[in-house]
Amino acid sequence: MGSASIHTSVMPAEVLATLDVRPGMRVVDGTLGGGGHARLLAEAVGPQGLVIAIDRDPAAIERCSRELSGLPLRFAQANFCNLPEVLDALAIDRVDRVLLDVGLSSDQLADTSRGFSFDADGPLDLRFDPTEGEPAWRIVNRMRPESLADIIHSFGEERFSRRIARRIAAVREREPIRTARDLARCVLAAVPRQTPPPRIHPATRTFQALRIAVNQELKSLRIALERIPTRLTPGGRLAVIAFHSLEDRLVKEAFRCAQVWERLTRSPLEASAEEVARNPRSRSAKLRVAQLAGSTAGS
Repeated sequence: MGSASIHTSVMPAEVLATLDVRPGMRVVDGTLGGGGHARLLAEAVGPQGLVIAIDRDPAAIERCSRELSGLPLRFAQANFCNLPEVLDALAIDRVDRVLLDVGLSSDQLADTSRGFSFDADGPLDLRFDPTEGEPAWRIVNRMRPESLADIIHSFGEERFSRRIARRIAAVREREPIRTARDLARCVLAAVPRQTPPPRIHPATRTFQALRIAVNQELKSLRIALERIPTRLTPGGRLAVIAFHSLEDRLVKEAFRCAQVWERLTRSPLEASAEEVARNPRSRSAKLRVAQLAGSTAGS
């Protein structure tokens, strides 16, 4: 039996308030993670409602199906961009609310066998679904330095991307880069030392970039934002929690389409100082919520 979740959900009160979840509703949690949001949503819809909980990570599905048993939940291992197919399999036409928490869970960071943590000695995998796609260690060992630098710059917004890519290329000539710790050492050796030390680990942006590339995260989010409106009921709402500017920019641009959405949050909501003190991971979270255009505000 797997270990219990250590993940803390971000902005739970704000999510429930802005989504306006009511008893009997059908709600999708497209990023199950540790199950914190799913539990709150399931309690809010009650026994007459239903929460469809989706995650690409089979470990999250296995853990939460055990920890959340007895609640009105149905689980599906899938990419949230495939929400229409998930609903079709459940014979559900439309849902009332959708939540996407587009971030990395603490459970994934704590799993040293998957390479999400900088000091992990397990394989540098970085895949949400370990059976799908190419692990990150293969990418860093096979890709041309120029292409690797482009990924690190585009998806990580890392200004030292060229130096990091050149260092990776030099190191892998001697020995393949296999673990997260191997990659973190490459980054530390490539970037200039800063005084005072940066607030985040120097390898954060590189790991973020590779994770986004491996999982095609921005592509999945872009597709989801296009497809979700077609499966919402009149008055349906979508809430998205993003953790870096690339994700948040996609959500912001999608919600600007007045033919599809009515924005309920003109500016993104952010975690309170009290929440950040309890859960530092929430510091970078931005919550945007929109309702289908043409719906009345009280729907």
